Amino acid sequence: MKRPAKSTGAKSRSEKSPDEKSLGGRPWSFDREKAVDTALRLFWRHGYEGVSVGDLTTAIGVAPPSLYAAFGSKAGLYREALDRYENTYGTLDIAALSTAPSLADAVRILLEEAVRTVMHPDRERGCMISSGLISCHPDHIALARDAAGRRDAMRDGIAEALRPFAGADEIRRLARHLVAVLQGISIQVRDGATPKEMQEIVDDVVAGIEARYGRARRKR
Repeated sequence: MKRPAKSTGAKSRSEKSPDEKSLGGRPWSFDREKAVDTALRLFWRHGYEGVSVGDLTTAIGVAPPSLYAAFGSKAGLYREALDRYENTYGTLDIAALSTAPSLADAVRILLEEAVRTVMHPDRERGCMISSGLISCHPDHIALARDAAGRRDAMRDGIAEALRPFAGADEIRRLARHLVAVLQGISIQVRDGATPKEMQEIVDDVVAGIEARYGRARRKR
C-alpha cells in the first residue's frame, strides 16, 4: 500500500547519521533492480541492524564503493527496499473491502489476506513494515520514524476503506486495533505459528467485531 506524499523533515547533508554518509559518486556496474531485491530479502529476514554493509556487498556481488555510489548509504538502500516491499510483497488490496456487505466481512477479508501475505511459502515470513525497526540504536532513529510513518499510513488506509461502515471516531479506533492485530500476526508468523493458529486469531477478531457492531452494513 502506497503512502500518501508528505514532508519528511529530511536532514541536511551535514546532519546525516553515520549510516547515511556516502563514500563517493563513482558509477556502478551491476543490476540495480536485482540489488534492491537482494537487499530487500536480507533486510526482511534479518532486520536493518542485522544486515551489515559487508553482507549486502557479498550478496549483491559488488564492492562497497559501488554500493555507496548507487544508493548513497546502507540507509538509502534500506529505504528503497522498503518502497519496493510496499509496492509488491506488502501490498494489501484495500479496494477489495469495498465488496464486503458488512463491517465484520470487511475485517475478515483484510485479515485473511494479511495472513496469506505474511505466510506466503515463497517469501520471508512476517511483514517487513509491521515489525521493522520497532527498537533500534539511536543512530537509526530517522529510519525508525520512517517505518512508524509507513505503519501510520497503513492504519489511515484501513480507516478510509472502513469509513462506509461506521462513524469516523469508531473507525479510527477500529483501524488502530486492526493494525495492532496485524503487527501481532506478523510476529506470531515469524515465531513459527501455523495457518490454523492464524485463522483462529482471525475468527476471534471477527467474532469480537460482530459482538460489538453486529452485522453493521455499508452506509448508503
